[in-house]
Amino acid sequence: MNWINRFATLGPEFSAQVLPSPVPEPMWVGRNFELAASLGLPEDWLNSADGLSVFSGNGLLEGMQSIASVYSGHQFGQWAGQLGDGRALSLGEFQSEKAAIEIQLKGAGKTPFSRMGDGRAVLRSSIREYLCSEAMAGLGIPTTRALCLSTSPQKVIREEVETAAIVTRTAPSFIRFGHFEHFANQPSSKGADNLKQLADFTLTHFVRANSNFSDNPYANLLWEVTQSTAKLMAQWQSVGFCHGVMNTDNMSILGLTLDYGPFQFLDGFNPNHICNHSDHTGRYAYGRQPQVAYWNLFCLAQALMPLIETQELAMRALESYKLTFSNAWSEKFLSKLGLAVSDVPEQLESDTQLLNNLLEIMAAEQVDFTAFWRRLSVAVVESSTEASAWRQVADLFLDQAAWQAWQTRYLDRLNQLDVNQCQERMYKVNPKYVLRNHLAESAIQKSKMGDHSEVETLFKLLQSPFDDQAPFDHYANLPPAWASSIEISCSS
Repeated sequence: MNWINRFATLGPEFSAQVLPSPVPEPMWVGRNFELAASLGLPEDWLNSADGLSVFSGNGLLEGMQSIASVYSGHQFGQWAGQLGDGRALSLGEFQSEKAAIEIQLKGAGKTPFSRMGDGRAVLRSSIREYLCSEAMAGLGIPTTRALCLSTSPQKVIREEVETAAIVTRTAPSFIRFGHFEHFANQPSSKGADNLKQLADFTLTHFVRANSNFSDNPYANLLWEVTQSTAKLMAQWQSVGFCHGVMNTDNMSILGLTLDYGPFQFLDGFNPNHICNHSDHTGRYAYGRQPQVAYWNLFCLAQALMPLIETQELAMRALESYKLTFSNAWSEKFLSKLGLAVSDVPEQLESDTQLLNNLLEIMAAEQVDFTAFWRRLSVAVVESSTEASAWRQVADLFLDQAAWQAWQTRYLDRLNQLDVNQCQERMYKVNPKYVLRNHLAESAIQKSKMGDHSEVETLFKLLQSPFDDQAPFDHYANLPPAWASSIEISCSS
């Protein structure tokens, strides 16, 4: 087997070798055959008893080296000190002809960094991660990917007694902002050496060179992470995704969506929406995510300062976030209206005002985010505002006068364009299906009864979220009244 295990070679200061803890009677809940094929992974991994055993934490394949990495971080804005993989175990990096990919078990038992935890994950949270990571990939948003999901009759105690589960997830690397913070906050010279070793490792394997900081690779590293994070935030905002717990230890150095816990896709559009019921101050509300990401990047910059050395270079790298995010956000949201970013300043200003006025109207009534944009995408080619497609958009608003006034302005703008091209652009950015909380909850409840069919249905559906899938139109319906009562916390 082609296991390269590069992170493990960094040494014992970076990770601890630990074997996964076995579970009784493991069984498959879901398997991502498409991902396995795209990565060039062996076909029998997801089709054999040995594969089920390995991905349930009951054994290792030859060449695997299971480790838990150490990192630190800021949690809810406060320095939390040493953290680490408390319930995650890397099995190593598999090198195929297509890619080098790190494979990690989540929920495979205690590690030296579990603190007071049991190192286990429950079926409820594991289904959410399994489904959402694939949903994000279907939306074209950088993310870790789930290879498979297994469960066991073993009981796990959270707020109640639940069933154990293990998600096998993949990424080019799971290195986090918190890895750099960990070594930057060690007072000894050994900490400085380890910080440089980690940065050099990241630069060698994962970050491309650029000409902005050609003579300072560490400023280059910060700049690249800043760019990828800014673009990621624009993508999150454009689909109404709320992460829920954007601690620095949950931020990927590669700009991936990492650690699916109390996430949510918006139902009603509310910039102040808090999806995490553990977030009592609203630090991670939907509308605050871009600023929190910048704050987290500032923490990363502080960690890298011993290597960058020059504050001016670090600030130059950091300040690129604002323009990159702004440009990416404008491109995404104007595309949602079917508009391109105009090269004419006056037109761009007018289009941006049109967009902002719409968002104000939507926020005032908390109009359903996904349904609105998709219905608008359908309606733009209709020549009459009385057409059924336009009526379906209007039905989302109580204040019909405000909506009709905005609609008139929008139609005037569309009259200057090829509406078929506008619709084509909109269908690429306005999904019909997202993993709403109530859809995930329905799948979870069925799985708790031993029926995993809804997990499989959602998994397939969310791989193509922009496509009309006629037999599954009801998955795009507005959420039921009970959806608003679903509470998702850090334990989720």
